[in-house]
Amino acid sequence: MKIVILATLTGFLVGFLFALLKLPIPAPPALPGIMGIVGIYLGFKAFEVIAPWFQELMK
Repeated sequence: MKIVILATLTGFLVGFLFALLKLPIPAPPALPGIMGIVGIYLGFKAFEVIAPWFQELMK
């Protein structure tokens, strides 16, 4: 949980700094950005499930 809080705080500070400096937000639009992150996470988890099957096939 500590990592989640630190990541949220870091994101908040970066967003605040970009707004202060009048720079464009360093992220895609809200929903597409969140879905991209979810997709990356799901792809990573899918690989963890599928990788052992590939290792068995390579033997």
